Amino acid sequence: MEPFRVPYLTRALIELTILGVLCGTVGAFVALRRLEFVADALTHTVFPGVAIGFALQGADGVFEGALIAAGLTAGVLTLLTRNRRTSDDAALAIVLTAMFSIGVIVVSRSHSYTADFQTFLFGGILYTSRTQIIETAVLAVLCLAVFAALGRELFLRSFDVEAARAAGHRVGALDLTLNLVIALTVVAAVRTIGTALVLALLVVPATIGGTLGDRLGPIIAIGVGSAVLCGYLGLTIGYTASIDHDLALPTGPTVVLTLVAAYLLALGAAGIARRRGLRASAHAAAVRIPAPPVVPRPTGSPR
Repeated sequence: MEPFRVPYLTRALIELTILGVLCGTVGAFVALRRLEFVADALTHTVFPGVAIGFALQGADGVFEGALIAAGLTAGVLTLLTRNRRTSDDAALAIVLTAMFSIGVIVVSRSHSYTADFQTFLFGGILYTSRTQIIETAVLAVLCLAVFAALGRELFLRSFDVEAARAAGHRVGALDLTLNLVIALTVVAAVRTIGTALVLALLVVPATIGGTLGDRLGPIIAIGVGSAVLCGYLGLTIGYTASIDHDLALPTGPTVVLTLVAAYLLALGAAGIARRRGLRASAHAAAVRIPAPPVVPRPTGSPR
């Protein structure tokens, strides 16, 4: 805990811990519904909101701009994907390219905040403020409350949409709710990890959980634990490299690479466990099935 005696690292650790709990939970439902492309689109469609908010109010307008853009994107995506004439992939591509192009146009009209937008793309974990922690915590509580209230319905919708309809659930409303939760998660993480890296925080912990667990509860628990642990390790590695080895590492990418390394370890552990299970099953089957008895031939019997 030596690095976290520094106040800005303490704030960064608190922020990453909150985001780890949030993204580990939301990411499980993203993986369950196979919405990784939707999450990727939302990470890019908040860009024009960030650009417009910064252009109008400076850094104070980034959160509000991203929130408005994310909510608008979630609503439009839900409407377009319910239109049978438009495929889900086409709707995502249309919204993503349109919103990102708006952001590029806004940025091209000003040349005074290029460095700031580099921070928005790749994150600024070490610049986390108390206000930002409070805003992230509020969004996390809101999203987790939605899962507490609608978790069963969202789970049923993920596996069998017709069963969800037969049970009387409004599938369109459930889809919109999940899209809004993903959008809020992206908004919560965009200033810390950046729009270019927030997808990793949503997808990789859930993938680790899916590699090591086979039910929703363990998947969420493993995803949350891995996200929080890798956030701590990423900050520690960055601090140690900078202080002890005079090697400045960007914190956001370091955290992401730590998550990827954890996934590779989980993949290897799962493979080893699977091979051991197959060997144990084969050995148990060999022990249970006795060899067929050898019947001796009578002496002098014809061959």
